[in-house]
Amino acid sequence: MYAIFFKHLEKKIHLSESEKELIKSFFVPKKLKKKQFLVVEGYNCTYMAFVSKGLLKAYNVDEKGTEHINQFAPEGWWTSDMNSFFSGEASFYSIDAMEDSDLLLITSKDFENLTLQVPIMDRYFRLLFQNSLITKERRLISSNTHTAEEKYQHILKNNPDLIKRVPQNLLASYLGLSAETLSRLKKNASRKE
Repeated sequence: MYAIFFKHLEKKIHLSESEKELIKSFFVPKKLKKKQFLVVEGYNCTYMAFVSKGLLKAYNVDEKGTEHINQFAPEGWWTSDMNSFFSGEASFYSIDAMEDSDLLLITSKDFENLTLQVPIMDRYFRLLFQNSLITKERRLISSNTHTAEEKYQHILKNNPDLIKRVPQNLLASYLGLSAETLSRLKKNASRKE
């Protein structure tokens, strides 16, 4: 479980073996079965999770019962309701497992202690949050300015594995499209190949 985690970290920072051992002490391994919740909307989000194996989704449910997908978190990704995690407020959305998943969890208190005791992790998380902010800004711009075709091509290019792993209705929700539009785009793309 930690091998994927450290491989991911070392893309951005270099860690000694003693730092790796210390880092491990701040995380709790957790297995989630498919459809099991990590976070439930309206409750406090007590963990930030690194996905070592599996796939999670973060989403809101509207008054009609429709899921609105905010994020998919496959292997090598982090997920949490960051507002709830850092502020202690109730979570704005739920996060559950779409597949059986292996996670490494850290509490906000342990997060603070980790970044104090292993200063290079402060740099790692700064880079992570910086990249996350850029990704969210790009997604907002895309949702407001890109065509359905452009949105589909973007995910096809940058996250092709999601197209195979995520049900079409959830992928459509994430892209801000109807399931019918996404189906048409997939058919058009397969004809071009």
